[in-house]
Amino acid sequence: MPALPTPCPDGCRSPAAVMSPALVGLLAVASGMSVANVYYAQPLLDALAATFSISHAAVGGVVTATQLGCALALVVLVPLGDRMERRRLMLVQAALLVMALGWVALARGPAALLSGMLAVGMLGTAMTQGLIAYAASAATPGEQGRVVGAAQGGVFVGLLLARVFAGAVSDAWGWRGVYASAAALMLVMALLLYRRLPGQAPAAQGMAYARLLGSMGQRLRRDRTLQVRGVLALLMFAAFNVFWTALVLPLSAAPYGYSHTQIGAFGLVGAVGALAAARAGRWADRGRAQATTALALLLLVLAWWPLSWMPASLWALVAGIVLLDMGGQALHVTNQSLILRGQAQAAARLVSLYMLFYAVGSGLGAIATTATYARFGWNGVCTLGAAISCAAWLFWWLTRDTLPASTTEAS
Repeated sequence: MPALPTPCPDGCRSPAAVMSPALVGLLAVASGMSVANVYYAQPLLDALAATFSISHAAVGGVVTATQLGCALALVVLVPLGDRMERRRLMLVQAALLVMALGWVALARGPAALLSGMLAVGMLGTAMTQGLIAYAASAATPGEQGRVVGAAQGGVFVGLLLARVFAGAVSDAWGWRGVYASAAALMLVMALLLYRRLPGQAPAAQGMAYARLLGSMGQRLRRDRTLQVRGVLALLMFAAFNVFWTALVLPLSAAPYGYSHTQIGAFGLVGAVGALAAARAGRWADRGRAQATTALALLLLVLAWWPLSWMPASLWALVAGIVLLDMGGQALHVTNQSLILRGQAQAAARLVSLYMLFYAVGSGLGAIATTATYARFGWNGVCTLGAAISCAAWLFWWLTRDTLPASTTEAS
C-alpha cells in the first residue's frame, strides 16, 4: 500500500464542497464491504460448528465474540474519528482488518477463531462507523439525512449480501475461502479510498484521548434523543439478529437441506426491503421522523407472522424478510439522522454511542437465539423476535414526544 499521507495538511479540501454522487457511492460501497466482514459467520455457523466441534447451542458464541469486538471498537476506536484525520485513520484500520481476516482464514482451533472474530468485529465496525461519521460531517445540513441514508443503505445491503457472498464462496472453497476472499476485497477497497477520499480535518484535534472518551459519557447523559433512539436500536437489532442467526439452522437441516449458497440467497430478498426504505433519511430531513418510526416499527412487528409460517411456506418466509428488513432499515436511518442533526462536529462520538446500543442488542440476540432454537425450535425463535419487536414499539409509543437531538452541546 502507498505511504499514508500526513494528517490533513494545510489546504485540506472541505468534504462538503466535493460530495459528488460518485463519492457518495464510494462511501456506500465501502460501508457495505466493511460491515459485511462482521456478518460472514452467520450463514457459516453449522460449518464452523463442525470444523471446531462446537455444539449448535454454543456456536452462537462465535457471533457474540464478533459483537464484543464491535462494542470494543465503538468505545476505543470509533471516537478517534473526531480527534484524528479520518482518511488516514480509516486506511490504517483497513490494513489491520485485512490481517485480521487472514488470521480467521488460517485459524486452527476455537481460541484462534474467537480471537480472530473479535478482531474482525473491532476493525470492521471501526471502518464502517468511521465512514458513516465521515458522510455525516461531509454533508451540508439540509442533505445530512440523504447522505447518511445512502451510506447506511450501503451498510444494510452489505450486511444482507454478506450472507449471499459467504454462502456462495463457502460452497465453492469452504468457509476459510470466505475470509481469504474478504481480505483480498478489503485490500482493493483500501486502495480506492486512498485514491478517492478527500481529507477531512478533525473537529476535536488536539483533545486528549481521555477527555474525548469522557465527553461521550456526558453526551449520553444529556442527549435525550440519543438515549431513546439508542434503546430502539438495541431492541431492533436484537430482533434482527434473532432471525438471521437462526435462519441457517432449520434451512440447512431436513426437510430442506439447503446449501450455504441457497441459504445466503435469502439475503437478496432482504436487500429488496432495505432498498425500499432508502428514502427514510429524506423523510427525516423533511420533519417526518416520527411517522417514519411508527411505520418502521409496525413493519417490524408484522414481519414475524409470515416468518412463523416458514416450515409450511417459503413464500411466507420471503414476505417476512422483506417486511423485517424494510422496517429495520427505515428505523436505523431515521435514528441516525435525528441523532446527528446539527452535530457534525461530534459525529464519530455520536455514531459510536448509538452503535454501542446496536452491538449490545445484536450480541444478546445472537446468543439468545441459538439457545432458544435448541430448546423450542423455530416457533420459539419467532415468539422471541415478536416479543422484542413489540417491546420496541411500546417503548417508542411511551417516548414518542421526545424532541430531535439538541444542537447546542459543545464538542
